[in-house]
Amino acid sequence: MTRILNIGSLNLDHVYAVPHFLRAGETLASLSLRDFPGGKGLNQSVALARVTGQLTVNSEQLTVEVAHAGKVGEGADGAALAAVLREEGADTHLIEVVDGPSGHTIIQVTPDGQNCILLFPGSNRCLDEAFIDRVLGGYGAGDILLLQNETTCVSYAMERAAKKGLRVAFNPSPMDGAVPGYALESVRWFLLNEIEGQALTGETEPEAILAEMSRRFPDAATVLTLGKAGVLYRAGAERLAHGVYRVKVLDSTAAGDTFTGFFIGSIAMGKPPAEALRLASVAASIAVSRPGAAESVPTMAEVLESKLELE
Repeated sequence: MTRILNIGSLNLDHVYAVPHFLRAGETLASLSLRDFPGGKGLNQSVALARVTGQLTVNSEQLTVEVAHAGKVGEGADGAALAAVLREEGADTHLIEVVDGPSGHTIIQVTPDGQNCILLFPGSNRCLDEAFIDRVLGGYGAGDILLLQNETTCVSYAMERAAKKGLRVAFNPSPMDGAVPGYALESVRWFLLNEIEGQALTGETEPEAILAEMSRRFPDAATVLTLGKAGVLYRAGAERLAHGVYRVKVLDSTAAGDTFTGFFIGSIAMGKPPAEALRLASVAASIAVSRPGAAESVPTMAEVLESKLELE
């Protein structure tokens, strides 16, 4: 059995439909307001749960177990966020309740599907070393740890996981000045966009970003998403690319999280990187055609049945 542990954020997303992003000094009436479960961690765990489960790989039954570890506030919103993951089939016994509010976001979405996000971390900033040690206690060699940058103690989690033999996947979003100082040598898979790639390498061109990542982290694979230009992959001498699919963009809020969850979930299922890139690209394309964050993530069945065409 393959096990994936996601130590990640859990937020309530307040999504406002707006005619344009709010400007300095401007008061603007929103077109609508909808609340969604979200947070990069929760979104990615939903994607992992929807891509994994009881699956047949090479004529053998494979179980991929997904667990989420994190902290929520003591209010009803925290309990609701954990309930979302349980309903998806993810293990939630490593989610702890702390005093104070859960994390939340205020998201503006324009008619063309672009978004602007204000994040209040809340309980997501309450993770400490003792918590990391507790949640990693039952995991070891061969398991996968997925991390983002919306919680505390990310670097410590990388170090501890590597020492226990876990394979670490890291999506450094939201990027900040602390990330380059993390224990990045512990990472097996980097999942980056161009802005994050530039911040880590100092390079601006996609090929230069991949080359520098490969030089600095020769044992890691880098997945570099390029928006409308698709995605590139490099792991040592292996080079891959995949395009984007033709869809009407409604809301891009969880596209990156959907891609991350489907890519790592597919790898955990034993899929080769080229197929993982394809499945993740289809899933992300479906997600942007729907409103919301976690609610926009497709199921694996929807991805496999999709008739989307590459641009």
